[in-house]
Amino acid sequence: MKPDWIRSRIPTGDSSKKVRLILDKHRLHTVCDEAHCPNKGECWGLGTATVMILGDICTRGCRFCAVKTGREGQPPREAEGAEIAAAVEELGLKYLVLTSVDRDDLSDRGANHFAACIRAVKERLPEVKVEALTPDYTAEEFTPIAAAGLDLAAHNVETVRSLQHIRDSRASFDKSLVTLRAAKALGLVTKSSILLGLGEKKQEVLAAMDELRAAGVDILVLGQYLRPSEKQIPLVEYITPEQFADYGREGRERGFSAVVSAPLARTSYHALDAWKTSAGETG
Repeated sequence: MKPDWIRSRIPTGDSSKKVRLILDKHRLHTVCDEAHCPNKGECWGLGTATVMILGDICTRGCRFCAVKTGREGQPPREAEGAEIAAAVEELGLKYLVLTSVDRDDLSDRGANHFAACIRAVKERLPEVKVEALTPDYTAEEFTPIAAAGLDLAAHNVETVRSLQHIRDSRASFDKSLVTLRAAKALGLVTKSSILLGLGEKKQEVLAAMDELRAAGVDILVLGQYLRPSEKQIPLVEYITPEQFADYGREGRERGFSAVVSAPLARTSYHALDAWKTSAGETG
């Protein structure tokens, strides 16, 4: 049985319905739906969503993830960037989070499509801040994404070093650090997330924090792993709100400019607030 502090709100109300209608109109996928995010109700109720580009079939098979997998995904939609820009305008967003499935079947792994989508938004709505939660791109792959006008680069290490086997075998903590360092070298604010409750030890979490800070990561997100279905790996333990608060304190002491540490926290959760804190903005 889930503890009292693990509660998610079902999307209801006019704002949530508006988000669904606009996303469907523009044929857009969201990580909110595909990954069974527990914050969908809250975020959609506020009129926000995280758009997932490059289709809904991932070429990797991480053992904790609910996104559909396959050897190949759909061909990238040339009009996807324009559709996203139109949806952002209709929703009145000031901050957009873009993410994607992994596309190892594409020659550039989808990096140039990522860049094209960011450019489309920036050309139509230059005032909108854009965050990209990307696969483990190399420096070469990440360069066009940064050049497209990206404001914040996010990439998740997902878990501590000893538990990296829960990710697809093509992923690793070190490859994730390569992506994060590349983004930082290009002058971007960077963010990474760790899921807890998979059997990690506290010292391992603190060691991961230290490695992320050494790579220049600005924003840290810590959240509870929640098993999406019987197909994914089992949960080992629920981390208490007090433990999350302790991890948050540890993160801030290590110099992260913003730390989001809570049971239902996910990479895109309160993304605008975290970006503003990191950028030194208020209001």
